[in-house]
Amino acid sequence: MPPPMASKFSAKLRTLRAEIVRDVSKEMYAAGSLVATEAQISITAGSVSGKNHVASAPNTAPNNDTATLANGIEVVQVAPLRVLIQSTAPYSAALEFGTSKMAPRPFMAPAADKTRPEIERRLGSAVARATRRHFKE
Repeated sequence: MPPPMASKFSAKLRTLRAEIVRDVSKEMYAAGSLVATEAQISITAGSVSGKNHVASAPNTAPNNDTATLANGIEVVQVAPLRVLIQSTAPYSAALEFGTSKMAPRPFMAPAADKTRPEIERRLGSAVARATRRHFKE
């Protein structure tokens, strides 16, 4: 029979995963919001809507015109450790990836790339906090 301290530690280890999943899930949603905000900023920065609208250059974020693209970016938590960042504008994919007649004007991938270091730092911190808190109890 293991000593009482070892049994208590083993029990803590078995429940650790649930605590980490809970804390990291919250941080995943926040991380998705960072990407969404960065994408929205890239679309709206320096663009002109209405009759003076000018299309963006190929391989740069699309310029804002009707705000449908920027306002349609949303974050959905689809599972505890899975977040979907999507754009509901019907032409989102055509802008992000281009078409046979138009070069891409990516806004989501660059936003994810730009925020990746911050997201990795925040997720690592969430795991560390959950682990410390779990073993303090």
